[in-house]
Amino acid sequence: MADSSSANFDRDYESGFPSSRVRLIDSFVHQQWIWDTIPTRCFDFVKNYVTSDRYLSDSEVVAGDELEFAKSVNVSGDGKDAWIFDVDETLLFNLPYYELHGYGSEIFDEESFDEYMYLANSPALSASLSLYKELQQLGFTIFVLTGRSEPFRNATEANLRDAGYNIWERLILRGPSDKGKLAVEYKSEKRKELVDEGYRIRGNSGDQWSDLLGYAIAQRSFKLPNPMYYIA
Repeated sequence: MADSSSANFDRDYESGFPSSRVRLIDSFVHQQWIWDTIPTRCFDFVKNYVTSDRYLSDSEVVAGDELEFAKSVNVSGDGKDAWIFDVDETLLFNLPYYELHGYGSEIFDEESFDEYMYLANSPALSASLSLYKELQQLGFTIFVLTGRSEPFRNATEANLRDAGYNIWERLILRGPSDKGKLAVEYKSEKRKELVDEGYRIRGNSGDQWSDLLGYAIAQRSFKLPNPMYYIA
């Protein structure tokens, strides 16, 4: 299966336009039984993509779709119309880390990324920051739901505020009882808790399918580009 899939990837990658290559790499990286990292032959393309205006413009296209949908929602004014954002490669862009760690071509090293998170210096993804502020103006209640764990709360809050995100209803991180859960399970449980509190989850923004799928899903979910890594 892996050999056949790899051959199909080679064929489609070599014949693809830049935009289709992004989708192709994203799809194959998410099939973790084939690769734990991006393929070596994709390194230059992924590097050039995530450091280019193309990555930013693709993110802006998604944000534009989100804003169009958000403006169509009849926000009730009771504070229960919610929008959820992921953190990494959604609100924050960890390019300073991945510039030093191969843009997804290296096996993920949890210890080095933990050290990076404590630095709290990731820039905002500009498209998400603009959308975030627009949603606040429209009256949505914003929740930040991240796979980061509780020890990183202070660093994450500081990084978000420094990057321009200054108001949210709740920052939700993994607690001790969430350890070992797949992201799709953990995030579904946290969304269900919000629904049980009476919130209507109108929108959900994330760079991983596990940010968006599962149960208690949003009325509309929006996938941002990220060909560098996969989280189940």
